[in-house]
Amino acid sequence: MPDTHSVEQRRKNMQAIKSQSKLENKFSRALWNKGYRFRKNDSNLYGKPDISIKKYKIVIFIDSCFWHSCALHGNRPKSNQEYWDKKLKRNVERDIDVSNYYKVNNWNILRIWEHELKKDFNKTVENVVAYIEKIKQLK
Repeated sequence: MPDTHSVEQRRKNMQAIKSQSKLENKFSRALWNKGYRFRKNDSNLYGKPDISIKKYKIVIFIDSCFWHSCALHGNRPKSNQEYWDKKLKRNVERDIDVSNYYKVNNWNILRIWEHELKKDFNKTVENVVAYIEKIKQLK
């Protein structure tokens, strides 16, 4: 099925997609309000993690169901499927590369799915807090 937008309109639509979602901002605010200090989207770190705490070598990624091909909620666009299949596959490959990089370099990596935050926001925040506290005890 051909794309229903012109190339110019599609470009504008894609440029309008924000790098940080409202859900990510809400999550980071919740952690901040619990007293955790961190960097958001630190470009000095590989893969630009959503949240990083360098002191404890912790990186947290919040993966959206669409962009990271969630097995439960990821959907495949009906138009321009060849492009989207390639794009989403590359995103998943990049996630694996980034995760492996941090594991090899002895960092603590946590990946959270968007649907986890949507299902039970407070429980997910508490799980992350418990994870951070566990890492802090080991240091």
